[in-house]
Amino acid sequence: MDHFVEVKNLIKIFPGGVAAVNDVSFGVEKGTFLTLLGPSGCGKTTTLRCIAGLEKPDGGEISVDGEVFNSVDKGIMTSPDRRNIGMVFQSYAVWPNMTVFENIAYGLRMKKVPSPEIRRRVEGAMELVGLQELGKRGVTKLSGGQQQRVAVARALAYNPKLLLFDEPLSNLDAKLRERMRLELIKLQREIGVTSIYVTHDQAEAMVISDEIIVMRNGVIEQVGDAKSIYHKPQSKFVADFIGIANFLDGEVIAKTGEERYGIFKGSDGVKNYEFKAVLMEGVQEGDGVVLFFRPENTKVSAQGVGERMNTLTGKVTALIYLGNFIDCRIQSGNKEIRAQVSAEENLQEGDGVCIEIDPRNCLCLKR
Repeated sequence: MDHFVEVKNLIKIFPGGVAAVNDVSFGVEKGTFLTLLGPSGCGKTTTLRCIAGLEKPDGGEISVDGEVFNSVDKGIMTSPDRRNIGMVFQSYAVWPNMTVFENIAYGLRMKKVPSPEIRRRVEGAMELVGLQELGKRGVTKLSGGQQQRVAVARALAYNPKLLLFDEPLSNLDAKLRERMRLELIKLQREIGVTSIYVTHDQAEAMVISDEIIVMRNGVIEQVGDAKSIYHKPQSKFVADFIGIANFLDGEVIAKTGEERYGIFKGSDGVKNYEFKAVLMEGVQEGDGVVLFFRPENTKVSAQGVGERMNTLTGKVTALIYLGNFIDCRIQSGNKEIRAQVSAEENLQEGDGVCIEIDPRNCLCLKR
């Protein structure tokens, strides 16, 4: 079944032979909110700009709602103004000498849309983003959040079939950014427009997205919803990029006979340890792997409970109070382990402790 947005084998090579996007393929269902997530230089913005028509691909095909906008093989390159795509930029790109109404109406006037239709669309877009009382105000007199709403309203006024967002909240302070995330989710669900969002902010992606694509070095590392990417990463990069992670190096020495489980053996540089753990896709007995677990799944107790499978021993090196929990740093051999413990826990720096992790929360990933 075809998706509303189809990106097939997309390639974009920059001068010097750098493949900013290297054979990327994905689909977006109609009405969903997809986020392209990754560090700077991973290819997420280049992919977005190719969909918008602002970059010319060197390979592959892009289609929206069954219409092919780009196809290198077929020689198709539809200009941006003929794609009916709305785009919201990081810089807002508002006209400082215009009012809110004039900013939102500007593109429609350039397209020679009749004045009554312009007024109807602009007023409708202003109401959607909560600017209906500010149409006559100069845009430079608005706050950063209000200017971002103007940029969103301008994109909506086109009645686009697809909305693209290029890190639109990165210039806002933390509290306003958090509020705007919720407003964007609410707005997208109200109007039901298919949206693709680019960000390097993991928390932002997890809050707003129906689906997330994690990118690295021009390729896709993993596709899934926030829960699956956080709890079941497919690679060390994804595990490390999303949230806080603990890693131990070792190998799978046996399978347990239970579906998906195996025995991991590693060393902290002083002593060996063994963990029963989930074997992620493609991991086999005998493979060198990385054992991964989250700080919130790490149980810390007083040392002396006895060494056994799925435990480590160590010494508390730092306790960082964060209100609802303590970020506990524990040195185990040559490894630093991070654990989240209750703010009421009576731990002191220098304490010897035992670390225990449930096998369900230990994942063996390919290196």
